[in-house]
Amino acid sequence: MNRNTDELLIVFVRNAISGKVKTRLARTLGADKALEIYRQLLDHTHRITCHLPVDKAVFYSDFIEQNDLWNHQAYLKQQQKGGDLGKRMLQAFRWAFGIGYKKVVLIGSDTFQLRESHLTAAFDHLNRCDVVIGPAHDGGYYLIGMKQIYPALFKSKKWSSDTVLHATLEDLRSINGSYHLLEELVDIDTEEDLHLCGQL
Repeated sequence: MNRNTDELLIVFVRNAISGKVKTRLARTLGADKALEIYRQLLDHTHRITCHLPVDKAVFYSDFIEQNDLWNHQAYLKQQQKGGDLGKRMLQAFRWAFGIGYKKVVLIGSDTFQLRESHLTAAFDHLNRCDVVIGPAHDGGYYLIGMKQIYPALFKSKKWSSDTVLHATLEDLRSINGSYHLLEELVDIDTEEDLHLCGQL
């Protein structure tokens, strides 16, 4: 796929393997049910991104899948690289800016509440600020976008904890970076999260 715009949406996904996705959900619902829910999340994420008028890339956690819902003609396919989530996100942003993109937004595949309108708003807000973030109810974030790399945002964080968003905003303030916060949404990690967004 050739670069068609200056804007890129990166989607971080996990390879859908029973026992390796949504492990906190699996503790109460079982591995097979957790996998089913994750497949539903992938379908939802694909549905809200496929018509977005920007270039798109899907980054797989363990290996690149060829014949799946992410059509290789519409989505560049890459593998995540790095030891922790911060290193993986930083590498993805470096790759994107390195091949010429001017605005890059990265999302996960963990929320049923995410809409195409959130993604459109994220790219729009990058016209007026340095960084855009979508806060998650658990203290992390479901989206981060920027016009240039800020490595500090991806370092010295306790990933998958309730301190991630706060620490990221502290880093932004320390470098006088302007930012916009989108609507807070619920990431699906536990059975309670499913109840919160009406999925159970």
